[in-house]
Amino acid sequence: MIQVIREKKEWKRCINTFPHHDFYHTYSYHELSRKQDEEPILISYEEPQGLVALPLLVRPIIGTPYKDATSVYGYAGPLVMKLKPSFNNKKFKEELIAFLMQNHIITIFSRLHPFIEHQDEVLEGLGEITNPGFVVNIDLTQPIDIQRQNYGSRLKTYLNKARKTCSVYKGTTEDDIQEFITIYHENMDRVNANESYFFDERYFYKLLLSSEYETELLLCKIDETDEIIAGAIFILTDDIVQYHLSGAKTEHLSLGGIKLIIDEMRLRANDMNYKFFNLGGGRANREDSLMAFKSSFSKDLMPFKLWKFIVDQKIYDKLIEQELKRLRNSMTDKDLEYFPAYRILPQISN
Repeated sequence: MIQVIREKKEWKRCINTFPHHDFYHTYSYHELSRKQDEEPILISYEEPQGLVALPLLVRPIIGTPYKDATSVYGYAGPLVMKLKPSFNNKKFKEELIAFLMQNHIITIFSRLHPFIEHQDEVLEGLGEITNPGFVVNIDLTQPIDIQRQNYGSRLKTYLNKARKTCSVYKGTTEDDIQEFITIYHENMDRVNANESYFFDERYFYKLLLSSEYETELLLCKIDETDEIIAGAIFILTDDIVQYHLSGAKTEHLSLGGIKLIIDEMRLRANDMNYKFFNLGGGRANREDSLMAFKSSFSKDLMPFKLWKFIVDQKIYDKLIEQELKRLRNSMTDKDLEYFPAYRILPQISN
């Protein structure tokens, strides 16, 4: 049976019944990430053979009576617990489709989680799952010296050099947070990041102060001057460490502050008995300089998967047709690859 959860206490109780979850599944992160017109919901499904919990952000499709759903920024997707080996997704699939149709939700787009089990199985027959790229994991179950042996030779050289002039500490003060925000925004300017990555101050404070997961703000400073040159926020949940946000001052990029911070977080995570340290992938999951940087820490690549589900194909096609008429067919084959396609069309006219 499907139940829709919107309240924090019940949401927390539900995801805590599963053996594993990440901070991307929490109510707090959904509430923090949602846009003004988006509603966080947790679709909870229960049967004697198993449990499923699917977190989503539901949003209106402007100018229509319909809605669609998406995931938070990061790695979410369903939580699955098999209570019996006979569990399959047949009944879940039937009830989910019925719920989506009743609530006029036309499509779902969700990034899946590289370390959560059974996601592919429970979503089988519900649209398609693609694998556009990979994320880099540092396997913290390996001996600590083996982890470092897996580093690239140039990375080891940079780290040895950085440790002679810089040190890393945990940021805990108001000044530390403000300094990180400034550095982060400078970094986003330098790389010409999308506007969606320029979070306001409220975002950083709510992220760091959440009671649903642990956070570590690590800062790198030059020992001689105490100048902070880089920082990163890591989120620690269950047995997973996520490299969430980071930034470095342009004038001190050559000192390798971010490299030193990641290495320090690895050492701390080992002491705290975490298993996975997810560095993420490249920009838009491409094999780019960001991916090359991250993979210098580890060659343990995990598939990054996307779930795309068209609930009502007729309505989906109708929405695209309406937008095409409005924009006088100014659409390319590449635009059609975007999902859902009707979401990219308004951007073409801007």
